[in-house]
Amino acid sequence: MGPLRGGRLNLICPTCRKNETRVVDSRDDESVVRRRRECLGCKFRFTTYERMEAPRQYVVKKDGRREQYSRDKVLAGLRRACEKRPVSEAQMDDIVAHIERELFARGENEVPSSMIGEKLMEALKGVDKVAYIRFASVYRSFDDIGSFQAELAELAK
Repeated sequence: MGPLRGGRLNLICPTCRKNETRVVDSRDDESVVRRRRECLGCKFRFTTYERMEAPRQYVVKKDGRREQYSRDKVLAGLRRACEKRPVSEAQMDDIVAHIERELFARGENEVPSSMIGEKLMEALKGVDKVAYIRFASVYRSFDDIGSFQAELAELAK
């Protein structure tokens, strides 16, 4: 981010590297602000996305370890499950944003990893059944074909 001048945030233009831009258009979403900007020097237009920094939250793993919540890690797991499936990056972003809103609304500093995993599976079930099964097979650590078949049978109901 660039310096603040006169109460306005100026970003560096990606083409001419000047530090003078203006906001042309701004759109708010539930989790992100999209701003269309124009360089005052070369007139190049570009888009920035601003997301509110979430309070520090920790994830408690199954073995009791604690690690800081990572949006990137959650998205990476979703991307693996949705690979070569008709699930867009925007849909995955929406899923994670929805889950984050729920987690942060709880107001707790620690969240069990199982809660995040269950919420991801619930969301995937409504978006893409194959991605859901892929995620569930890793998350639930299916040991044999029987547990895999049981999950498929439950899904088919």
